[in-house]
Amino acid sequence: MGNKLIGRFNKHRHHHPSNNPITTPYGFPPTYKPPHPQQEAHQASNNNNNSQMGLSLPYSHVDSTLRALAARAEGFGRLAIGGLHGPLYHVTNLSDDGPGSLREACRKKEPLWIVFEVSGTIELNSYLNVSSYKTIDGRGQRIKLTGKGLRLKESEHVIICSLEISGGRGSDVDAIQIKPKSKHIWIDRCSLSDFADGLIDITRESTDITISRCQFSNHDKTILIGADPSHTSDRCIRVTIHHCFFDGTRQRHPRVRFGKVHLYNNYTRNWGIYAVCASVESQIYSQCNIYEAGEKKVAFKYLSEKAADKAEANTGSIKSDGDLFVSGTKAGLQEQQRGESGTFHPREHYQSWTVEAPSEALKQCIQQCSGWQMMARPVDQ
Repeated sequence: MGNKLIGRFNKHRHHHPSNNPITTPYGFPPTYKPPHPQQEAHQASNNNNNSQMGLSLPYSHVDSTLRALAARAEGFGRLAIGGLHGPLYHVTNLSDDGPGSLREACRKKEPLWIVFEVSGTIELNSYLNVSSYKTIDGRGQRIKLTGKGLRLKESEHVIICSLEISGGRGSDVDAIQIKPKSKHIWIDRCSLSDFADGLIDITRESTDITISRCQFSNHDKTILIGADPSHTSDRCIRVTIHHCFFDGTRQRHPRVRFGKVHLYNNYTRNWGIYAVCASVESQIYSQCNIYEAGEKKVAFKYLSEKAADKAEANTGSIKSDGDLFVSGTKAGLQEQQRGESGTFHPREHYQSWTVEAPSEALKQCIQQCSGWQMMARPVDQ
């Protein structure tokens, strides 16, 4: 294995060059800018050279080197650097704990960029707590987590990339549980399915999170954002979900309380109850997504709940901007929610993101390119 310190650390020699992740998050011109009011809202852009099937897609450079992921997320999680400034940690076995294990790496306090020297299944006997400034990077191997899930508790700057997480059992067991007060999180290219509770829960003042290019399947309660009406401090929550594939999952794509959520270029099909749910004081900006119903035809649902500090119950708001509803899908937008009023616009928070007009080509691309993908691990430079 050369001079690698297996199960320990390799010193990182070169840091990612600094940039401004708000205005130019990829080091090349943004593929989306707010249009002039008289222009078409969603024009195809040629600025992004990462083209597949004739589409402009995000993240053309993130696999060029190992740490090119850092601070490259689109949306609210764009500042997440993970373990950029730490050494490599090589996971050398599939044990639940002990030297060379994933758990040993995740509990360490210092920044780490965690990579895997083995493929296979890690059976977790308890939640795996992920501390701050960690990148769990599954590229180059096929790693499946089962039994329990990942927990981000008061963690910040965490990147989770290219994992399969499936088969979790037990009370309140989520695949990825983000609470409380965690921030600057990016979950990218993960496949999640079949857990006892949720696949991703974002609650208790956790914020500035991006979920991208993930695949969700064989599950009921997919993504919950906002704990319950008593947690009014969840008004701070901000989440971006894009280029994800929700494949027959029953509900919560996502369900939102209080928070602001930007959904774009996702493909959601054959839900069992609804696609997206706006509950108490939530604001959902649904942009250029594809909604394809099965038996249940209505995509958007509203639920009224009473915030603990308010006298009356209310629901949330959904702005549908350029969404495509196919196979007899009905949007289900409330009459008073058809305009901009009551819903934030993403450009109030970040200036660029990569969005395509919804199409058959985009649908096929999301199906093929979301979730865990076999690829070589990029070099660390």
